[in-house]
Amino acid sequence: MTDSEIYAISILSENTQGVLRDVSKVMASHGANIVLAQASVLPLCGDEGRSFIYFEFENVDDLKAISDDLEKLKTIYNVTTYQPLSKIFGKRVIIMGGGAQVAQVALGAVNEADRHNIRGERISVDTIPLVGEKDLATTIEAVCRLPRVSVLVLAGSLMGGSITDSIEIVKAAGIPVISLKMAGSVPSHVDLVVTDPIQAGVFAVMQASNLAVFDINRVRGREF
Repeated sequence: MTDSEIYAISILSENTQGVLRDVSKVMASHGANIVLAQASVLPLCGDEGRSFIYFEFENVDDLKAISDDLEKLKTIYNVTTYQPLSKIFGKRVIIMGGGAQVAQVALGAVNEADRHNIRGERISVDTIPLVGEKDLATTIEAVCRLPRVSVLVLAGSLMGGSITDSIEIVKAAGIPVISLKMAGSVPSHVDLVVTDPIQAGVFAVMQASNLAVFDINRVRGREF
């Protein structure tokens, strides 16, 4: 195993205070650098009193030793190892805005992602039809908290106001933002403006791809 490889592990545990503390101590004792952590209480199958914890981590030489030590904890029921989500779902393209425009951008993105995924990449496309300045601004800002996001596409006819503040937050997090050509102040704040929604989806996937030659840094601020 190499230090740069990412590993994933899920833990079924009691829903009680101190579980994350105990699990983190075990991970740290093995030198694991945690890069992603998620935890939730299971609502189904009679497991209301159990929690599901998921970690992705690196810098580990013996994955089995971590699993064995975690299973020794009294609050742990089960430990399972997986491939990381980056190898299963891969990079994410997020598309949000008006339903009709989102659908057209998604058409281009899904068709382009299919070409790349056939060649071994993993690029997924997420959509959310959403209107209203407040709702859009809140949702755009939340993109920074989603894992594996490679690019955000804003699809609509009119966007501006506080939405531009959220765009700047997303860009500051290192996530490129593409928008359709539209009324409002949003086009002047994004990295790239594209008139054709299908082409916008294609550009977004090409930006996410490791194999494509497209680089948004070379066309930043331009309109197509």
